[in-house]
Amino acid sequence: MNKILKSKDPAYKLKMAEGFYAKKKYNKAQLVFDDILPYYKTTPQYQDIYYKYAYSAYYQKDYTMAENYFKTFLESFPNSPKYEEMEYMRAYIFYLQSPKPELDQSNTFKAIGAMQTFVNTHPNSVRLGEANRILEELQKKREIKDYKSAKLYYDMGYYRAAGVTFATLLDNFPESQSADEYKLMSVKSYFLFAEGSVMDKKTERYNDVLTACREFLDRFPDSKYKADIERYSQLSTSQIQKLSHNEQIKKAS
Repeated sequence: MNKILKSKDPAYKLKMAEGFYAKKKYNKAQLVFDDILPYYKTTPQYQDIYYKYAYSAYYQKDYTMAENYFKTFLESFPNSPKYEEMEYMRAYIFYLQSPKPELDQSNTFKAIGAMQTFVNTHPNSVRLGEANRILEELQKKREIKDYKSAKLYYDMGYYRAAGVTFATLLDNFPESQSADEYKLMSVKSYFLFAEGSVMDKKTERYNDVLTACREFLDRFPDSKYKADIERYSQLSTSQIQKLSHNEQIKKAS
């Protein structure tokens, strides 16, 4: 490597880098490509060199640098026949860095944004099927993350926050197979929040439960949770009636 890097012959270095790349010795290939990039920047070979340079990082699983190189390729060669491939690979790298649902999902959001842009701008791409599969997987991971956050609020007894978060979860994933469960959990959370509220707020908050129950029955009339929702509706109605009766007695006395 020292002999190659010390050489004053760019053509010799390029030949060696190409050889390393072909033999999948990506670490060596990247070192030599990096060294000769300035020599070839104004030549027709530069695009192909930079293409392999970027992939050398990718094949070494240096995804942070590879993403940066793919981005630079896109900026440097907007008319390249490899542009679509590079755009997909940049989104794919974000996908590869997407962690488990319990962890920070910054790369998941980046992957969703980049992959959705790819799908929108390349509707006839041969990579479209794979891109849509990845999008579905990423959205599911995001859904799991949001569900666990909502469930944590519920388990900790933060029922108002749980109710709002479950409702938001339903808004974000309206086509989810668990959509009726999210609405049920929102109803349960609002009911428990009403139960624990100060007396002056109880009637208002039980009415919020009734509204949520009606929304559930309108949206999921055949849900397996229908009986649970009807029970929360009856309990809330009963509590409102009891509160009203107590208020009347209080005024009469």
